[in-house]
Amino acid sequence: MSAKAKPDPSVVQGRVDDQGRLTTADPQLLGLHSRAGGSEGGALAVPQIAALARLARRLNITVSRGLIAADGDRDIDLWVRAEPDEAGVSLLITSWSERPARSPAYAANDEREADFARATADWTWETDDSLRFTMVSPSITATAGRRQDELIGRQLTSLLRFIEAGDGSLPILTALAEQRRFDDQIAELRGRSTARYRLTGIPLIDGGGRFAGFRGQATSIPAWLPISAATEEPEEPRLGDMPAFGERLDKALRAPLDHIIASAEAIHDQPDGPLRRDYTVYAHDIASAGRHLLALVDDLVDLQAIERADFRTEAEPIDLAEIARRAAGLLAVRAADHKIRIDRPADDETLPATGEYRRALQVMMNLLTNAIRYSPEGGQVWIRLEQDGGQASVCIADQGRGIAIEDQARIFDKFERVDPTEAGTTGLGLYIARRLARAM
Repeated sequence: MSAKAKPDPSVVQGRVDDQGRLTTADPQLLGLHSRAGGSEGGALAVPQIAALARLARRLNITVSRGLIAADGDRDIDLWVRAEPDEAGVSLLITSWSERPARSPAYAANDEREADFARATADWTWETDDSLRFTMVSPSITATAGRRQDELIGRQLTSLLRFIEAGDGSLPILTALAEQRRFDDQIAELRGRSTARYRLTGIPLIDGGGRFAGFRGQATSIPAWLPISAATEEPEEPRLGDMPAFGERLDKALRAPLDHIIASAEAIHDQPDGPLRRDYTVYAHDIASAGRHLLALVDDLVDLQAIERADFRTEAEPIDLAEIARRAAGLLAVRAADHKIRIDRPADDETLPATGEYRRALQVMMNLLTNAIRYSPEGGQVWIRLEQDGGQASVCIADQGRGIAIEDQARIFDKFERVDPTEAGTTGLGLYIARRLARAM
């Protein structure tokens, strides 16, 4: 590794190879790397910059982020641009500002403020300056039926279709052109779902003062609410107004839980170097508990919705075979963790029906999750499609211990489980699934 001459004192450059080793660096970066314990020709030892380089290489897109690196009793504010190529990643740091290290309390206050700002959203996102996703929150999986890694690097418009405002404009595109905040972009989820969202976003500015993308929120719009009223600020709900109160409670819990899960998973993955084994176990347990709480929130919100007298599902053409394949794909990692094989419909198999895509996927996910949960390790789960006259149905079978005849009616009641002492389930899944199936 060699230090190279730096023609512009306001810019710091460096490069890592495809193994994450710092091969060239300007003196400032080289010094920071050395003080962090890095060796000549060794892996980049500044964890925040190293993680950004790995992200850029994994996504194969240029990623720009503001970072804070610790350097002894100082913090260094950095704006780093990581650009991948065939041989590694080039680093361009256009801001390098040193200051005294923040106290833990100050950082905690910042984090609480950020959580509060995200608390009204169903899911959060970040894009680069071309509106390509660089981050989406975990709740996107339930919302869109897609994994996070399927969306990273793809255009925002691959997930959402923007709807014009009353004056014919698209607020997000106007904000993109003017590189400013936007608040009232209405968008519809692509695919067979008709879910709509209100998008808000703030611009990300890099250390050189250049526009670098958006950080935003997506808040669901009830199906019965006209688009013209979607941008109006809702009244604060009264405590007795349970549907509105439940929606606000859902939004207040979802963002902090997303943040807890994402942080715990990041610790468990050890992106910045090895940790003690018990720490990674704790992180896994925290993420699992967070996902359980998030599932409980989802179930309670669904419970509130389906028990309303005016609850209706959409009637749209769907393909149950495609939905079954999608559910199997979303749960493939969970099945692999238990060494369970899912025998899903063939790619050319179809079963047309009428229903609501998102709700049908929700039912399928619930049944398939149960099949995986109660199957023995190394077992198999089958998904079979059937058509009988004007009815289309899906059968999910597993090699679990089965359900006693006397329990088969009870388990479809609210908060009921085959084993009441079993931990990790809410006892609402089958009740909700049956209500949704009957509604369709």
